[in-house]
Amino acid sequence: MSCNQPALDRVMIELGPFTVYWYGVIIATGAFLGLLLATRESNRLGLKKDLFVDLIVFAVPIAIISARLYYVIFEWERYVGGPWWKPFAIWEGGIAIHGALIGSVITAIVFARAKKESFWQIADIAAPSIILGQAVGRWGNFMNQEAHGGAVSEATYNNYLQYLPDFIMNQMCIDGTYYHPTFFYESVWNLIGLVILLVLRKVNPRRGEIFLSYVIWYSIGRYFIEGMRTDSLYIIGELRTAQVISIVLVVLGIALMIYRRYSGQAKMSYNGKKRR
Repeated sequence: MSCNQPALDRVMIELGPFTVYWYGVIIATGAFLGLLLATRESNRLGLKKDLFVDLIVFAVPIAIISARLYYVIFEWERYVGGPWWKPFAIWEGGIAIHGALIGSVITAIVFARAKKESFWQIADIAAPSIILGQAVGRWGNFMNQEAHGGAVSEATYNNYLQYLPDFIMNQMCIDGTYYHPTFFYESVWNLIGLVILLVLRKVNPRRGEIFLSYVIWYSIGRYFIEGMRTDSLYIIGELRTAQVISIVLVVLGIALMIYRRYSGQAKMSYNGKKRR
């Protein structure tokens, strides 16, 4: 469906040679809100003070680096022969959440061992924060007009998308055509996941199961939404990297949940009490 709407400015503010992009501000806001949520829950459970502040000092930069590295590896042809600084131009967009998760999990495992804390407890506390950060962070893609789906038909717009706020669809007007706001679909999916994880906390499941539930929930949504996107990373041919990894993570998440229960590794509940 054709359109004629100007895009929002990606730049938040310019101070001489220093430019602040909305993309970075939104990503940072998501990380900050996640930290507040995790710190509050950590204090409630009686963990060491500033545990998550110390963790995020390491986890955030490593997550950003691994997310960018992951993206550049799968999009290497885009950068070959270009300016040397392009692979580092993260302000232009181009990070992969699966890369960030890999870096974050490895960092959390090492951090937990160094601090003599339970990785699974840290992961459970962090899970709602992670999915909150993802929900907020997707709006950085909105400002960059990226992570969108295919072109919208007139019937789809009239039946569904016309009911979205105008500013969303106006920003999805790219080169005279409306595109599916898949960033928005994923943001909503993640917010629903946040509510589910917070409710799951109240149920007090076995340690590790909140984090694994996050992995399963996010991966299911990502699999279907990825199929709509036009900027997917591919492994071979038309095989989308994110969809393959999402399937693997769903299977792995379910398998780990079952294995930890039946192997006796999940005897501790979320709040620290032993389970039979």
